[in-house]
Parts: sequence; C-alpha cells; structure tokens
Amino acid sequence: MKPVIAITGRRISARTLNGVDSRWAACQADMFWAEFGMKIAEAGGIPVQLPYESAGPEVIGRVDALVLTGGQDVDPENWGGPPPAHSPTDGEILVIDRRRDEYEISLARHAITRGIPVLGICRGTQVLNVALGGTLVPHLIDGEITHYSLAAVPDRRPDREHPVDFASGSLAAALYGAQRPANSWHHQAVDRPGEGLVISGRAPDGVAEAIEIPGRPVLGVQWHPEASEGLEPCFAWLIDQASTTGSRA
Repeated sequence: MKPVIAITGRRISARTLNGVDSRWAACQADMFWAEFGMKIAEAGGIPVQLPYESAGPEVIGRVDALVLTGGQDVDPENWGGPPPAHSPTDGEILVIDRRRDEYEISLARHAITRGIPVLGICRGTQVLNVALGGTLVPHLIDGEITHYSLAAVPDRRPDREHPVDFASGSLAAALYGAQRPANSWHHQAVDRPGEGLVISGRAPDGVAEAIEIPGRPVLGVQWHPEASEGLEPCFAWLIDQASTTGSRA
C-alpha cells in the first residue's frame, strides 16, 4: 500500500488571484504548490493537502509522513525575534500569517511525537526548528553567497547555486554525499537548533542548510528540492521511511 503523505499550504484572499470572478472576491483560497504533490507521487507516495483546519493529532494518526512547505517568514513572536521585515505593502503572500504558523507548528509537534517521518523545506525547516524551541537568523546579509536568489524555477544554471557541505555520519550525508549544489530562495535560516535537532549541512558562509534529529526520521533542508528538475533523494527517503514507520506500516 502506498504511504499517504500530508502536505502543508497557505491561505490567501481570492481577490489576489488573477482572473477570479469578482463575486467570489470575499472568499479565501487554500494554496499548495503542485510540485510537492508531483514529486511525492513520483517517489511512490500519495500526496494529501492539509488545510488549516487539519492541525490536530487526529489527522497525524491517519497519514504516514508530513511535509512542511515553504512560504513567508514565521512570526518572530514565536521564537523571540525582532519585528518582521515584511509589511502588507510587500504583497499578501509575504505577510506574516500567525494562523499558518500555529497549524504547522502543531502538525510538526504531533508528527514528531507520533514518530512519523517529517520533511521540512525552506520555511518548513524553520518551522520545524521553531516548533522544537529553536531560533532563527532574522535576515541574511548578502556576502559571498546571495541566499535570496532571483533565479526562476526550476533553476538550471549551476552558477546560480552554491555548495552545501554535510556532516559525516549524518542522514543528510547518507542521502546527498559529502557535498551537493543547492538552490537558494530564502532570507532567513536556522540559528540555534531546537531540542534534539542538529545542524547537519552548511553553506560555505556558515549558514545552516540542513537540520535533523539523529536516529529519528526528521529532516529539514533549506533549499527547494521540489524545484529541482529531477527527483531529489529526500523524497525517496521520505517515502521509504513512511512505508516502514508510518501509520499504515
């Protein structure tokens, strides 16, 4: 039986959607990047998209793994950071969404408690860290690496990527080897790891690019594997772990 993989998303106003019938402008829309479902299906799983109302332990008891996806900054009130850099004038998609934070943090904690696999991607890695009591770097200053890339997806140009070095013996190294190139579309990163988490991958400038809980099926990557042209190892790993440790194992 194929494992069921839960995917988190975001919620936006219908009025922000181009071409939407104006009669529906007062409604809200749940938004999920299709690439996550496509990659999970390609790896052998059944993708299921979770709205904000699916945040409790009941849904975690019915799925085999959880993917925490990318998006806007986590509200700094959740981790003791400075006021957010973005404002409503930056566009609704970037505005802090406290309800999304609460739903994803809840899902992450329940999934870890239950012991099902968790994969955090970009913001999802930061959510995972905050859920376990960690802190974030509020804004990365451009240096030898520009982490907030303006390259389009999928990024086919190696010169727009940077290497990530993985710690020997880590899950990340087992999946990717000692080093791999990674795309970069983020302006925040993990600072102090949360309880049980370790930083297992770093960019040359020291920015955390992978986190994990040793001995448990929990992995966070700061890049966007769903934006790669091929199927990255983290998706195959997630499906394999979900098939053996998930709720239907």
